[in-house]
Amino acid sequence: MYASLKSITRWPPSPTNARRFTLLLCTCSALGSLLIYCLSTRLPLSLLVLSIAAMSCVWAQYCLSRKSIKFQPQELADRLLEVQENERHRLSRELHDDIGQLLTAAKLQSDWLKRRMPEELQGQCTVLCETLEETLARVRDVSAILNPRQLASLGLEASLRAHLLKTLANTSVHWSLECHQRLTGIPEETAVAAFRIIQEAVTNILRHAEAKNLLVRVRRLPQGLSLLISDDGLGFAPATDPGREGQRGMAGMSERIDQLGGTLCVTSEPGKGTQIEAIFPWAPRALERASSNKVMH
Repeated sequence: MYASLKSITRWPPSPTNARRFTLLLCTCSALGSLLIYCLSTRLPLSLLVLSIAAMSCVWAQYCLSRKSIKFQPQELADRLLEVQENERHRLSRELHDDIGQLLTAAKLQSDWLKRRMPEELQGQCTVLCETLEETLARVRDVSAILNPRQLASLGLEASLRAHLLKTLANTSVHWSLECHQRLTGIPEETAVAAFRIIQEAVTNILRHAEAKNLLVRVRRLPQGLSLLISDDGLGFAPATDPGREGQRGMAGMSERIDQLGGTLCVTSEPGKGTQIEAIFPWAPRALERASSNKVMH
């Protein structure tokens, strides 16, 4: 009981403690009013003060709730984006450091065995070595997708070009990357979000669109960083609520753009290709730098 009262009387109160204290005051006020009603006596000053205090706490709780509702969604969105990227980085490290090293060791052991196997088993050893080599390459590719390390060192344009070269190397897709200004000085969260959206769009094109041509355009505009992803594939009917209607890739793009306060426009029809346009607004600190870079270039 003492510990409970001590937690309630801490200042400044947390929303939980404020609700508890309000409930306690309202309960006391209600019981007192019931007692006065039953005894049919004059309302004492202490009970009046108690009722006023209860009303004040209810009003303060209402104000706190309005403030929480106003700011909590953006804080949760920022936190969600941070957690997602941290988890991607952790998985990337585990794939690269742990599984990658184990596969490398297995490949070395298979090479050693191949040199000592009789002639009739050389074919199976060769297949085993090639399988391990391909698996190791796939693990490295997934690790790079989860954590594009080159973003920090090479920048957004070079990272996008490297990703497109690697992803579309063995496909029939003809692609073009247009960057009319130097993409320097872009905030890290904006660069990561733009990279992820283009990455997801390219994955969807390879899985579903059967496109022959792809255009990716990145521009620095006064209002923000602009993305255009256009293909001549099969197209689809964009959903009003992509998450509920199973379009998970589009839902992920929309969430990333919403978290940074941007806008997304998807234009597509079955048989007429797809065009995705997105704008990430500049953060207040990056706005002046982006404008100055635009003038210079």
